[in-house]
Amino acid sequence: MLFEIGNSNNERWLNDVTEPQPQPKPVEPQKAQDNFKFEVIYLLPILASMLFGLVCAYVLAPQQNALPPVTIFPENTPGAPVGNALYFVVLIATAAFGFYLLLKRRSKRIIKGLIIMAMTTASLLLSVVYLYTLLANVSNADYIIVFISIVITVLFDLAIFRFGSVARNVAVIGLGGALGVFFGFSIPLWSAVVILAFLAVYDVVAVYKGPVGKIAKSEGLDQLQGLSFSFKDIQMGLGDLVFYSMLTGVMSRAFLPNVWPVVASFLGILIGSIITFYLLEKKGLFPGLPFPILFGLTFGLLTALSLGLTFPMGIV
Repeated sequence: MLFEIGNSNNERWLNDVTEPQPQPKPVEPQKAQDNFKFEVIYLLPILASMLFGLVCAYVLAPQQNALPPVTIFPENTPGAPVGNALYFVVLIATAAFGFYLLLKRRSKRIIKGLIIMAMTTASLLLSVVYLYTLLANVSNADYIIVFISIVITVLFDLAIFRFGSVARNVAVIGLGGALGVFFGFSIPLWSAVVILAFLAVYDVVAVYKGPVGKIAKSEGLDQLQGLSFSFKDIQMGLGDLVFYSMLTGVMSRAFLPNVWPVVASFLGILIGSIITFYLLEKKGLFPGLPFPILFGLTFGLLTALSLGLTFPMGIV
């Protein structure tokens, strides 16, 4: 799970943790009208990322069986969903703790280097995957794919680290949708369901007892540039967008051409996000995954069940 960043003056954070920013005049009591208040427009980045993810799902659908698995246990292995979920949680928790230690030691160069390496690798690999899918029927397209992938990656890195906030926001929103759908198409249904459920629980622990909350409280998130984006007076992280799109991606792979489970999960994520924003108003510190994942999974799976759709027992 990735972390949100924010600047220490006037931004609020929403990612694996969501936190209103303290007022610039601490000597004065905070007025009710100065608190963060939810507006529908705050859903726009989430909506944009998931819509872009659905476009990515349409691109991957014809070649979905050719995608490499990203889980370590095949779905037909006993206990595979739980094993794969624990694998994801351990990886994410280790990364979070590692960033916390680096921030505590003020290792800014190492942090920046790791973020640049992660962003560059993700952009390059996703570019290759999507271009290979788009050009699957074009002969001798390897050199073209490699060249275009390198160009896209260079532009992506410039958008993240050089072109300013607007370009960075667009790049992060797009990466969230593309990476999430790639995970959704590369992970079998039941492993994906358990992974998302475990991550939602881990999110709560990480925010209130783990490194994510400590990073937010120490204002170290502003050093994690590239793993989040700002919109109005909030800052949202890449991690939430990835796992929202992963949910819609796995519903797409499991149940298309029937679109209703996908639509239901999409709406469930939006409803869960609205609840999260409202709780942010009251709590001041709140994890970003639990309610969107809960409602997205529930709506999507119940819709598929009510329609009598076949649930795949193992894809990868």
